[in-house]
Amino acid sequence: MIVDPPNAAGHGRLWSHVASDRSFEELHAFARAHGIPRRGFDRDHYDVPAEWYDRLVAAGAEPVTSRELLDRLRAAGLRRPKMWTPFPRRPGAALLRPPRLRSGDVVAVVQPAGPVDPARLDRGVDLLRGWGLEVRPPSGFPAASLPYLAADDRHRAAELTEAWTDLDVKAVWATRGGYGTQRLLDVLDWDALASSSPRLLVGFSDLTALHQAVAARLGTATLHAPGVAALADADDATRDLVRRAVMSCDPVELVGSPARSGTGTRAGVVDGVVDGVVVGGNLTLLASSVGTGATHPAAGGIAVLEDVGEAPYRLDRALTQLLRSGWFDGVRGVALGAFARCGDPTLVRTVLEERLAPLEVPLVHDLPFGHLADNVPVPLGAAATLDSGAGTLTVRPCVR
Repeated sequence: MIVDPPNAAGHGRLWSHVASDRSFEELHAFARAHGIPRRGFDRDHYDVPAEWYDRLVAAGAEPVTSRELLDRLRAAGLRRPKMWTPFPRRPGAALLRPPRLRSGDVVAVVQPAGPVDPARLDRGVDLLRGWGLEVRPPSGFPAASLPYLAADDRHRAAELTEAWTDLDVKAVWATRGGYGTQRLLDVLDWDALASSSPRLLVGFSDLTALHQAVAARLGTATLHAPGVAALADADDATRDLVRRAVMSCDPVELVGSPARSGTGTRAGVVDGVVDGVVVGGNLTLLASSVGTGATHPAAGGIAVLEDVGEAPYRLDRALTQLLRSGWFDGVRGVALGAFARCGDPTLVRTVLEERLAPLEVPLVHDLPFGHLADNVPVPLGAAATLDSGAGTLTVRPCVR
């Protein structure tokens, strides 16, 4: 443990910084043992008032200069610059990438939306443990008054906040989608979430609401990928892609079909190769989130869209809402995933192209993400290249 002299001014007093050049675990244990409040933690150290300095030195903290404190944190690989601090980034900018998962890391499984089949969840948890991860299953909740929710909003929000702010947790992984995530966004303690170091959020479908809010409020990249329960149903190839997406820095390549394939030339549909930051998710959730202040628009980015069980006219309505609201303004390309159980595929394709053609940007269909058995992970907030001629989307990792 190390501490520098009280020479940093703020709030009408002087402050010292106490840190560890061994581990954050040692730092947080020292802070708890000596009554330093959690709110004093700032990225890689605790701020403590001047009158605490002598007490902390007496407790075993080594007195060092401020320069030495920084040098020792850097040498130990524990320095966290401000650029790694969660804060809102402008649309189109690459988002803050949380650390990739390593063997032994803790993954908290949470239930932000609907209830989950316990047997499927257990199989998914066993799969993550097979990757060498330490998995904390979701909390046991009293039954919600509404059967389509895993628990009431207060319990689900508290579980998510506790997981996100737990210093040991490296990833927060949803059990499944369903419905209910939007209801949490005004209940979550966003100040507490922003004060924590970035960690990986994984899920899709209803989790689109949280992906968008995390991008908008915390400026942090996330992963559009199967929930823990869905991993039990995925094939081996998809499971391996998900494992690599969370535990390595490999790019992800998805192969679909060009917008013109089989449809002739539709006015406004253009060919090209574009670069941008990936944004989006479930079309219905995106449309129903417009105007809430918890959305991250597609300006300067590549929009990824998927949906399930929506009739073609409802897809038309959702796209029209996003177009009229300006969510698509400045988008560079659109990557379309699965539109499962949405009716006649030819009609669905026609609706998508007719509504998106006025954007005059490259468009790719049939990319393997969404409500599919082979739901390929898509990093959100990461830089990507869309090639409409080849029908490919190549995405850099959302972890570092």
